[in-house]
Amino acid sequence: MHDHATRWRDVQWLFTDVDDTLTWQGELPWQTLKAMADLREAGIHVVPVTGACAGWGDHMINAWPVDTVISENGGVILWQENGQRFTKINQAARQQQAALVDWVNRLLQRYPDRALAADQPYRLCEVAVDIGQHTSRASTDEINALLAEFHGQGINATASSIHINAWFGTHSKRRAAQAWLERYNVTGGQAQQRAAFIGDSPNDSDMFAHFPLSVGVANIAPHLPALTTAPTWITDAPGGFGFAEFTRQWLSVLSNQQGMSRAN
Repeated sequence: MHDHATRWRDVQWLFTDVDDTLTWQGELPWQTLKAMADLREAGIHVVPVTGACAGWGDHMINAWPVDTVISENGGVILWQENGQRFTKINQAARQQQAALVDWVNRLLQRYPDRALAADQPYRLCEVAVDIGQHTSRASTDEINALLAEFHGQGINATASSIHINAWFGTHSKRRAAQAWLERYNVTGGQAQQRAAFIGDSPNDSDMFAHFPLSVGVANIAPHLPALTTAPTWITDAPGGFGFAEFTRQWLSVLSNQQGMSRAN
């Protein structure tokens, strides 16, 4: 990163995956929480953009040092502004969720090792299938078979490190992140210079492709052959520890640049 310091100097927005990017082995390390607080102190907006449920998004916006959370792959956006709290829900996706839940429950009768995610009751727009969070780890073949089932019905579906997330509608992590930047008149080439992304799994490929300034935490390594676009940098540490490692290096770069500016 120090070799490409000038590419990072104008970044004001860091979009980040959550599960196994901010967390590790199901927990949020204190190093991650400190890193997010340090980034906020440096004037950088950290925006979790995740398949996590709206219920988790509500927790994040209230308990973490962030002012925006994009949850359910863009189906639910929560933010704080001028001392007020706001929530935007994709109502079309919400109206179709019940029918989707029914269809998925019938589908899972043919996949006895799978179940709805434990946080399904807190989802507003989509359905999540557990592929290793609280169930046995699904094989690549089983994950691909499930994804094919969804896609064959015209349902959007992506696999994270712990869930398959499925929904109706055109929203996605990338579209939601792009729309959020446009809200602040950050568009086109500006977005590529002023925003970055960090993630860990194949469902982050679209974000890696959209944001040239991209980082993968170490546990992305097994997924690299499957990625259409790989991250530009990969940390040495996994999950939230990798996020903290990246943050230390980035803030060190910014500190050096500020020191050079004062010296000049």
